[in-house]
Formats: sequence, structure tokens, C-alpha cells
Amino acid sequence: MKSIISYPERGHWGNSAYRGNCSGHVIKDLLQQFFPNTIPKRFVEVFSGGGTGQDVAKELGITNSVHLDLNTGWNALKDEIPFGSDFVFSHPPYWSIIQYEFQRGSYDPDDLSNVMSYEEFIEKLDKVNAKIYQSLMNGGRHAFLVGDVRRKGRYYSIIKDMTWFGSLESHIIKAQHNCLSDSKQYANNNFVPIVHEHLLVFKKNHVWMVQMKNTVTKTFDLRQFNNITWRDLVQGAVEWLGGQAKLEQIYKVIEGSKKTVKNKHWKEKIRQTLQMHDDFVSIERGVWGLNY
Repeated sequence: MKSIISYPERGHWGNSAYRGNCSGHVIKDLLQQFFPNTIPKRFVEVFSGGGTGQDVAKELGITNSVHLDLNTGWNALKDEIPFGSDFVFSHPPYWSIIQYEFQRGSYDPDDLSNVMSYEEFIEKLDKVNAKIYQSLMNGGRHAFLVGDVRRKGRYYSIIKDMTWFGSLESHIIKAQHNCLSDSKQYANNNFVPIVHEHLLVFKKNHVWMVQMKNTVTKTFDLRQFNNITWRDLVQGAVEWLGGQAKLEQIYKVIEGSKKTVKNKHWKEKIRQTLQMHDDFVSIERGVWGLNY
């Protein structure tokens, strides 16, 4: 197994009509990668969906595997993982991209694929991943497969926004095939379709102590950065003012930035910057614009 995997044919395992069902090659290759000469003490699959993992387990002679899903009456948020294991494979919903109530034919309020805010989805996914990690035997692994999501022009990276439990052992990129979006024509030439998924392998290296990592998103005003250049400041000010502005307007936008606080001759510095860089052009006396 290498850091990029691709399976154009999903294989004979599981129900191929079950939307979002991953290729059995993924699960089989993972098991053979980490258990090359034996089988796991216990293999647990979470979000087992269309039965792919169960078919793979049977083929490999794993007779004590456990496959958990709302399809089989197991609630990922409320129910316990019934056994400890040294290998867990999970393939959760990618937010509400596929709403599995229509696959099952029934609604469940704890379905992670229900329509909900992205923040609520990540919070619930974190609960499930914490539960999985806690169930692992020391030295066990959690292989987690998920894709990215684009919605209303915004890109969502689930692996970036979720909490990581355990030590990241491998990050594998899986190519996607036979997606519904493959046949779509996009009017926006700048649009980059998502044709990959992320397979993260986390390892439990200590019975009690757990490595945890999460991303915190913060917003800063660039004008308060210490290392921003005068050119960057002036460009931002002119852009902010619509691409063309009077000198006094530029002063007003930049005033109070860390650069101006540290330089009592900051107005002279702004004028010098406008005159010495090709990015700016004099429209008329006291009026400057962007030269592109």
C-alpha cells in the first residue's frame, strides 16, 4: 500500500447500489498492510453501510468481526462499541452530501447525514471518533476514510476541522471513481472538481494518554501584522477603496496600522511607496489607482 491509492473497479464486495459504499479493496489492503501474516484480534467497522467490510472479513477468514451501522440498529452517538479491537475502519457520511435516510427508508435524528450545520456535524463526528479511539486496544489502529465537501462556493475540509485522536501514522490519498459529478459540465472554468478522499490511519500508543489535535480558525486584520510591507499595505488600501482613491482616503485606511504607529513619517512613506512601485499609477494630482 502506498500513499496514493486508486481502484477504478470497486470490486465484488458489498452492495454496489448503496450510495457512498467504498471499495472493498481499501479495507482489504488496509488489513493486509497492518496484518500481513495474521488476522486482527478483532476487526470493527463503523458506518458499515452496504456490507462491504463484512464481505471482506469473510474472504480473509476473519470470523469475529463486528460491523456497526444504523442499518443494523446501532446508533453511533448513543450506543457503545461492543468490543475492544486492534483495528477499526470507519467511513462516515460526508456531512449531508448523501442523506442516508433515503437509503434506509427511515429517518433517525442521530443520523450524521441529516441536514444540519457543518459545525454540528463536526461536533457529532468528534464524539464518534473519540468513542472509536477509546475502544481501541493499546497499539490498535483507526483507519478513517472521508472526503472533502464543497457547498455554495465554500470548500470544507473535514479532516482539517475535526479533532484528531491518537498519533497519525499514515495519510493516504484515495482517487475517486464513478462519482455522480463525473458527468457534469461546469460553466465556471476556475472550478476544480473534488476527485479524491483522505484515508487517515491513527494509532493508539498509550493506554491512557492520548494525543489530540484540532484546528482553530482565527481572523486577523493584516494592518496589525508586524511584517507586512508598505507596498502590501498600500495595495490593500487602494483595493479596499475600489481600485482608485484620493491620497487622504488611503491615509485614513492605513492610519493606526502597526507600520504607521512605528513610523512618525508614515504619510511620506505611503507617498514614496505609491511613486516607486509599478503596481500604482497616478490618475491625477492626489489620486492614485492600481496599475492592473
